[in-house]
Amino acid sequence: MKTIATLSWKSVFNRKTTAILSILTVAISVILLLGVERIRTQAKSSFANTISGTDLIVGGRSGQVNLLLYSVFRIGNATNNIDWKSFEEFSHHRAVKWAIPISLGDSHKGFRVMGTNQDYFKFYKYGRKQPLTFAKGKPFHHLFDAVIGSDVARKLGYKIGSKMIIAHGISDVGFTRHDHLPFSVVGILAPTGTPVDRTVHVSLAAIEAIHVGWESGAHIGKTPDAKTLEQRHFQPTQITAMLLGLKSRIMAFALQREINEYRKEPLSAIMPGVALQELWGMMSVAEQALMAVSVFVVIAGLMGMLSSLLTSLQERRREMAILRAMGAQPKHIFALLMSEASALTLIGIIVGLTGVYGLMFLIAPVIHNHYGILITPEMLTPHEWLLLGYVQLAGMLIGVVPSLRAYRQSLSDGMTIRI
Repeated sequence: MKTIATLSWKSVFNRKTTAILSILTVAISVILLLGVERIRTQAKSSFANTISGTDLIVGGRSGQVNLLLYSVFRIGNATNNIDWKSFEEFSHHRAVKWAIPISLGDSHKGFRVMGTNQDYFKFYKYGRKQPLTFAKGKPFHHLFDAVIGSDVARKLGYKIGSKMIIAHGISDVGFTRHDHLPFSVVGILAPTGTPVDRTVHVSLAAIEAIHVGWESGAHIGKTPDAKTLEQRHFQPTQITAMLLGLKSRIMAFALQREINEYRKEPLSAIMPGVALQELWGMMSVAEQALMAVSVFVVIAGLMGMLSSLLTSLQERRREMAILRAMGAQPKHIFALLMSEASALTLIGIIVGLTGVYGLMFLIAPVIHNHYGILITPEMLTPHEWLLLGYVQLAGMLIGVVPSLRAYRQSLSDGMTIRI
């Protein structure tokens, strides 16, 4: 076996160009297969880790996926707002331990602005019930204080004391900006790998203050200056959504039903985990399609390697005959070709793995900045090892075809080659 392995490596080395092409086809197949699998699983993990410890999310009447996307992931917009009185009623409900109000609708240079209160920094958790922590500064206290996520600070170069102008709506253009009401950065949150990193947090009172003189997205009146507004007391009339933590999870279904049947205004209460499962169900067709494409690319790569081995086999018939003359048996010829196919597949897998991790290091920051999905170069999971095992097995099975052909030819050719 040692002699066969040595011959196999020398044979592969002597056909460097063909071998490199075969290795690259397998490597590209592995990169696509593992890349799709890694992005799929880590996207799910990143989404699932965005919110933790929240039992119910309440918003205007809508589908639960839509409510989850705009309230937690800052994707899309709310269909309706919630009356502040409804928030106060449910925040004091006997089953509710804490409640966090959320007001969305404004932005700053492409980042969403969220109005909330101090309870957000106290009760909001992500990952495995990890609390929000400050890398620098402290929570907002004054009317025009702002707390920014780590991505906002890094991309815009903001520090404690930096001034920022909030724009009305998602489009940050000149005529929608609240130019005369600058906010001051008083806190920068530590990285979380969630949409929190890409959010500007201000108080609910600040959201009300900057919209004095605005109606339906249009600036129709005069807005007082910052000093005048700071002397006034602002009470929100509406919010976008609220996050609820319950005293006991057993009460979740009863409270959810009570909120969904609330008669004073149409509300929807969802459980984050259930809404995520529905989201994955909606995406399952796309996941299966991507995986099918990846599998076909692997098959195409292995077929390319098969074509290369068969093409080179015709040129190596004299080599096989000489090996027979030197005492090699047909089973040795078979083993030689099998070991070559196995070696090419294994090297292709190793090169592919290197490429996967290299690409992850390169594109992970881009995916995180644009989509908020945290892709980390973790060790291979058992499922990924299984996929690589299938690729290696498929490569060995592909090697059976040229190996059998070489076996039969070595029996019939002898030293006389029929070309």
